[in-house]
Amino acid sequence: MMSRQNTALWLPKPGARFEVGPAPYTSPAANEVVVRVRAVAVNPIDGLPGFLYRLALPWLTFPAVVGSDVAGEVVEVGADVTRLQPGDRVLGHAFGVDKSQNRAAESAFQHYVVLMQHMVSPLPDSLTFAEAAVLPLALSTAATGMFQQDHLGLAMPGAEPADRGETVLVWGGSTSVGSNAIQLARNADYQVVATASPHNFDHVRSLGAVHVVDRSSPTVVEEILERIAGSPLAGTLAIGSGSLLKAIAIAARTPGGKRIASTQPALFTHIMRRRARRHGVRVSSIWGGTLKDNEVGPAIYTGFLPTALATGAYRPAPEATIIGHGLAHIPDALRELKSGVSAKKLVVTL
Repeated sequence: MMSRQNTALWLPKPGARFEVGPAPYTSPAANEVVVRVRAVAVNPIDGLPGFLYRLALPWLTFPAVVGSDVAGEVVEVGADVTRLQPGDRVLGHAFGVDKSQNRAAESAFQHYVVLMQHMVSPLPDSLTFAEAAVLPLALSTAATGMFQQDHLGLAMPGAEPADRGETVLVWGGSTSVGSNAIQLARNADYQVVATASPHNFDHVRSLGAVHVVDRSSPTVVEEILERIAGSPLAGTLAIGSGSLLKAIAIAARTPGGKRIASTQPALFTHIMRRRARRHGVRVSSIWGGTLKDNEVGPAIYTGFLPTALATGAYRPAPEATIIGHGLAHIPDALRELKSGVSAKKLVVTL
């Protein structure tokens, strides 16, 4: 094997400044691949203040490399990997900050990253690395909430889905997770009702939502109930601040649909779970990495996504906005993310 020099964006300790520096090149174990990273996207969890790092990721070993969203080229494959080979253009979900992995070699913000082969999808030539990098964590979070049996337990998407005759409510349809949830639900042939700000209505409809309601409307609950009337509610994905209370109110007044999967902080979701029980509604808290350990991960990344991307049945969304080139620009992207973005994903090319 040729010698490869790796460089990473290190976080020395919670709350410290990121630092670009050397990192070891790690060869893949069985069922792993190494990807030369060409683009990464940033997510709120990547740039948490120090005390929140300790709350959200108390197991994380420092100095750490973080980041989840990867697109690039396979350079090496481990034993038992037959579906991927060096030279393949791919996207993948990196799990270095996950409790079960907790190692720098598996995090996105570096030139060479180790990925689980079943959490990697080949890319069609029509997609750039920057476009593809917007997908992994948001896709995984949406798929976890929608398809895992401990969350909504919906039918999986496929090439020829059956007519479900049910509706999925996506509260926060223009977010990264919401943009993926809408497409996943439509590819599983559920009708989608979503919320968004009015300036994002066209974006949300373009992803497949049949109805979009202004999330800030004082009558939003009644409007959503009117839109889903006559189509049983299969479940709700509650994304973002303020979503859970109203999602519970809607679920309590609909036939079926008594499950809500929430992306809000686990502690808040746990508190709201007690309130939901009084209305016969079940609320669960999503951790976007659990699908790697069950049937949902491979079903999405190896069974569904490659063909869906190639045929255009699924598209990277929200749109990628490139902040710069090189690891040193990732902190710039995180600062811009903190200032607030809408219907776009911030990407750095490498």
